Amino acid sequence: MTIAAAPGTIVNAGGRYRWSICLLLFLVITINYVDRQVLGVLKPIIEDEMGWSEVDYGNIVTAFQASYGIGLLVVGRWLDRVGTRKGMAIAIALWSLAAVFHSAARTVLHFILARIALGVAESAAYPGAVKSVAEWFPRRERALGVGILNAGANVGVLMTPIVGILVAGLYGWRAAFLITGLLGLVVLALWLRLYRQPHEHSKLTAAEYAYITQDGEDPAGEPLKWRDAIRHRQAWYFICGKFFTDPVWYLFLFWLPDFFAKTQGMELFPKGDTGILATIGPALIGVYLLADIGSIAGGWMSSHLIQRGWSVNRARKTTLFVAALCAVPMVGVVGAANPLTAVLIIGLGTAAHQAFSSNIFAMITDLYPRRAVATIAGMGGAAGALGGILIAQATGWTLELTGSYLPIVIYAGLAYLIAFGVIQLLVPRMEPAPLREAFV
Repeated sequence: MTIAAAPGTIVNAGGRYRWSICLLLFLVITINYVDRQVLGVLKPIIEDEMGWSEVDYGNIVTAFQASYGIGLLVVGRWLDRVGTRKGMAIAIALWSLAAVFHSAARTVLHFILARIALGVAESAAYPGAVKSVAEWFPRRERALGVGILNAGANVGVLMTPIVGILVAGLYGWRAAFLITGLLGLVVLALWLRLYRQPHEHSKLTAAEYAYITQDGEDPAGEPLKWRDAIRHRQAWYFICGKFFTDPVWYLFLFWLPDFFAKTQGMELFPKGDTGILATIGPALIGVYLLADIGSIAGGWMSSHLIQRGWSVNRARKTTLFVAALCAVPMVGVVGAANPLTAVLIIGLGTAAHQAFSSNIFAMITDLYPRRAVATIAGMGGAAGALGGILIAQATGWTLELTGSYLPIVIYAGLAYLIAFGVIQLLVPRMEPAPLREAFV
């Protein structure tokens, strides 16, 4: 392969194969979300057949969130040690098998065990995907690459009701878990066939390889240790950013149908002359389509600004600030005049979240070499999972005591400005982490 040119000097990409890898990562994240969301979609059917209580279901959900958060702490560093191709292949295989295991579950304990296995295995998806982007894209395109793969989460959320309900209606809910698990094995086959390191890939031209590696090779060194990472303010920007903002995304995932029902009187199906705009299904589709737009637009924005000559620091921070401002209208969504206005406000909020998320993920690759990316992504993801557990408890208690979503959505609207302020305080100039000191 051609030796990489000096950092940031190559403009002509010389090929597009890296975007095939990005599409592969998009598929991985999509099936990751389908496998985790199908239980929630089929909850009424399974609950009726199995005789679950709400406490039983709450314990099953908590099992996934807790195992996912713990898994993120472990799997990031493991991926940095074993590499993305092998590590992601093992993870996809395991979470697909865990999804299939749901179809054989007969008791609450069986479901809890299946969710624990699914949570641990699925925790590899985002650290591995972001690490893959760092391996396959130059710095100027990484936020866009993360934005595209991040859009897979929204597509997965949209696909799950279609696939899950259709299969369950035809063949029963057990078949739905079986089919979604098998879809994961199809993605695994594609991963093994298509994914290699850039320098090992036969379909990559020398010119595109030079473009991908133009930022220079990583300095040699061992994988980053947790005890060293927690000494870096460069790690804490991501840990804090995810802790403050991920709870808002979890709020969207688990409480949005109830929010629309309570604040806008929306129904699952149209009644009388209320029309399609007053139903929850189309509302959710609208919200997550806007989230897709935000994910890609947020990644494109900072990448475009870098290509126009802005510094990485200025481009990333400007995009983060714009995204944070776009989330602010959520503070007033409880009082939205009509369902369409509520959908647009929440949709703008989800778009802001995805734009913000794409850029703080990309910033890991700005501050750390490729061999440390998954470790930092895992640590931040674990902090976000903890925040998700806290927001679930806070939402439940707030609704129980006040009956109102107002305090929760006020936090949702301000969370990104809070996170932006903390990020700016921790990494005002985005200086690379002092890894040499960590390994002395």
